[in-house]
Amino acid sequence: MKIRQIIQAGALIAVIVLSGSCKKRGTSSTTGWDYNNPKNGGFEVRAFAEQQTGPGLVFIEGGTFPMGQTQDDVMFEWNNQARRVTVASFYMDETEVRNLDYLEYLYWLNRVYGTDYPGVYRKALPDSLVWRDKLAYNEPLVEYYFRHPAYRNYPVVGVSWVQANEYCAWRTDRVNEILLIKKGILAMDPAQKNENNFNTEAYLAGQYEGLVDKPLPDLNPNGTGTRKVKMEDGIMLPKYRLPTEAEWEYAALGLIGNTSYERVVERKNYPWNGNYVRTNESRYYGSFMDNFKRDKGYYMGVAGNLNDGADIPAPCGSYFPNDYGLYNMAGNVSEWVLDVYRPLSFYDFSDLHPYRGNIFQTPVRDAEGFLAEKDSLGRLKYRDITPAEAMNRTNYRQADNINYLDGDFSSSIASEYWKNPPKDTSGTNLMYQYGANSLVSDHARVYKGGSWKDPAYYLSPGTRRFMDENSATDYIGFRCAMIRVGGAIPGK
Repeated sequence: MKIRQIIQAGALIAVIVLSGSCKKRGTSSTTGWDYNNPKNGGFEVRAFAEQQTGPGLVFIEGGTFPMGQTQDDVMFEWNNQARRVTVASFYMDETEVRNLDYLEYLYWLNRVYGTDYPGVYRKALPDSLVWRDKLAYNEPLVEYYFRHPAYRNYPVVGVSWVQANEYCAWRTDRVNEILLIKKGILAMDPAQKNENNFNTEAYLAGQYEGLVDKPLPDLNPNGTGTRKVKMEDGIMLPKYRLPTEAEWEYAALGLIGNTSYERVVERKNYPWNGNYVRTNESRYYGSFMDNFKRDKGYYMGVAGNLNDGADIPAPCGSYFPNDYGLYNMAGNVSEWVLDVYRPLSFYDFSDLHPYRGNIFQTPVRDAEGFLAEKDSLGRLKYRDITPAEAMNRTNYRQADNINYLDGDFSSSIASEYWKNPPKDTSGTNLMYQYGANSLVSDHARVYKGGSWKDPAYYLSPGTRRFMDENSATDYIGFRCAMIRVGGAIPGK
């Protein structure tokens, strides 16, 4: 115990010396009070140089681009009319999430929750039965595609939009946990069980302790001398999540390679230049740029001269990257994005960081205003904001904004219902007549890009399709994204 106190005292002295050696950064320009000085209250300002690039991510410099249709609308869907939007800089996975990555996730869930909450593990399992076809023999894929080591680097499929979001949340916690371990703040704790597991939000809220190794010194003279990491320290990363539709399309096009003096000199139909699906590079001349279905019954070519070399998904990272260094943004598997689908989204989106699907929430608190105790899985509890809480706001007035301007009751074309309003006052089912004339609902999610079983038309990043958020297929996977905090360009 004495040794620990000596170490903590030494760390405290080091912080004080460091703050005193940098006068310009160590003093407030608005109050004149010193930062990092326990004698005047101990307000801390820790050094921060740059957001760390999370594991598996590639930096995507943001900007403006014409989002939407880049070729003839042969399906006559009219759901992707081009318009200009701006996307902030962000990070995105270099490849789709692999079977190996998802198996790591399942192993952790089973190890932590398997004994007392086995349903958590079962709920996360991908649907291997998506490979079945009434008139094809695909049972070997049902049995082996997800778990056999021969397929470990192939993209995971059979995962719903809901499951993909759960994976993103889990990945956030595992990445932040290992960052704290590498900093020496926490010690490795493989014995985590049930609610006693590292969750980023629970840790920041003081509801997870963990195996503390070397806590940060607390300069607050009224404190205990040590403290946990805070978001202000800049050690932990923002959340992994699915990319928005605009982010995905922007990253897939990779127009950064076609930009000169703030002008896009050549627009793209695909993530590569030109109107063809083969490369003209002399070394690989004539090779297919990605994995797709060339024609009916034509998945990989003729023996001895296979075109894309894959009758089903190919290993992640196959074929050619685009100008951002991202692989398989055209084919291999289609990918879930964050947005709720609306056919008229291109008319009613914001032109800055466009996205449809916001449901604004707030942490659950007790009668005294303290955060409620985390749930049985170790996560903080959230609830939708109430109309009373949003009453005086000018930027939103309710929690659920999925239907805003398109599907809400006030925008419904079914004017005859105004006199006798139905129970479904959201208006979505009225406007789109779910189950009768369309499958559009508040649970319809967008997926982007072509896949191994799609024709070349769907390789264009502007094409968009949708499916219920709880559905899964043998041709839809996903990749994760993360916001870039601070400057739009690293180091600036």
